[in-house]
Amino acid sequence: MRVRFAPSPTGALHIGGARAALYNWLMARGSAGTMVLRIEDTDRERSTEENVEQILDALRWLQIDWDEGPISQVSRSERHGEVLQQLLDAGHAYRTNATGEDVKAYKAQHGQDRGFRGTAEADGAVRLRVPDDGATVVHDLVRGDTTFQHVHLDDPVIARADGTALYNFAVAVDDADARITHVVRGEDHLSNTPKQLLVYQAMGVTPPLFAHLPLLHGPDGKKLSKRHGAASVQELRDAGYLPAAVRNYIALLGWGDTDDETLISTDELSRRFDVSRVSKNPAQFDEKKLRWMNGRYLRELELDELTAELEAFTGRAGLREAVAISREKIQTLADFWPLAGFIFDGPSTEDEKAQAKWLTDEGRASLQASHEALSALPEWTLEAIEEALQGVVAGREAKPKDVFQPIRVALAGTAVSPGIFETLHVLGRDASLERIAAAT
Repeated sequence: MRVRFAPSPTGALHIGGARAALYNWLMARGSAGTMVLRIEDTDRERSTEENVEQILDALRWLQIDWDEGPISQVSRSERHGEVLQQLLDAGHAYRTNATGEDVKAYKAQHGQDRGFRGTAEADGAVRLRVPDDGATVVHDLVRGDTTFQHVHLDDPVIARADGTALYNFAVAVDDADARITHVVRGEDHLSNTPKQLLVYQAMGVTPPLFAHLPLLHGPDGKKLSKRHGAASVQELRDAGYLPAAVRNYIALLGWGDTDDETLISTDELSRRFDVSRVSKNPAQFDEKKLRWMNGRYLRELELDELTAELEAFTGRAGLREAVAISREKIQTLADFWPLAGFIFDGPSTEDEKAQAKWLTDEGRASLQASHEALSALPEWTLEAIEEALQGVVAGREAKPKDVFQPIRVALAGTAVSPGIFETLHVLGRDASLERIAAAT
């Protein structure tokens, strides 16, 4: 099996593109096949080095590797020209100066559903000859058969007058030369496929098998975009997701097997993935579900592994103890610092609502009692801290939250933190008592 991922470098790698890359990669790895990376950079204005690097950066972060490439489509221009001349010489293609207005006039004369047929000229753009009779059938591994009657297809332009190959021609030549056996891509390419199959036929080569993936929608049923949250791989990385969790989640966007599992390792995905089991209905990307899955992956990491991930993500060191008391409350790496950053940077001053609610006269009286109980501890252990504060709750005949929340706001500046006993223990005696005293 030989598959390819062939993105156009016009910006960041969209999640839909990442899913296509992943599916191709899983097919190759599950069959001891070959993954080819080709950069379809014929749009020279948008295909900048920076945009190419964004694609490579996204694939590297997702840990999707490739066996051949990256191959620049533009670098194959000479080969495209060779095949183009072969088709012209064989009569499978012709030059014409027909304009868009000429095409409109032809359809006005012959009917709007009649495909344009041009007349060969000495120069001009190159069009592929489409037979008037018969049909091209796309045998799709996901969608089944789709039939395109030739009578309705225009003779497609496959090269500009200067000989520059256009997309549908270049793709077919490149896939044929690379001996690609399976083309797995988004369904937005389905309308291109009959044109490419006609190029294969004119070249006299066997086409690959095709699988067109349904587009991704947001939870509202509309095409996935930035309004639904992260829309690119880099945005997912910056939001604190783990590559393994992202691979797991996007693999399940439209695909599943009979076991109907949710958490599946990448190795297991490569063994079980079957593109024929991809649904032809649009798949729904729901970042809430991804957050849940990522949280599961985070909690399965060893403490040292998670600490290393968080230290790399935040650029801070010495986080291990804070990570240990926070891991059950975070779902992404980005959740950590808003939850536990106060341990290192001091209480937040921005949550005025929490301070107004809990640092009332009653709250400060509770803080004073807590300060006295904690100051008297001979040892600063987790068990001793909990016992002392439970004693304050009992002594004041208060609800636990009326004692613990003022402490939390004194320590963190906000009403959300890791467990209060664990937070006090990690902060240490001096810093804890100093912050409580400052809030009374």
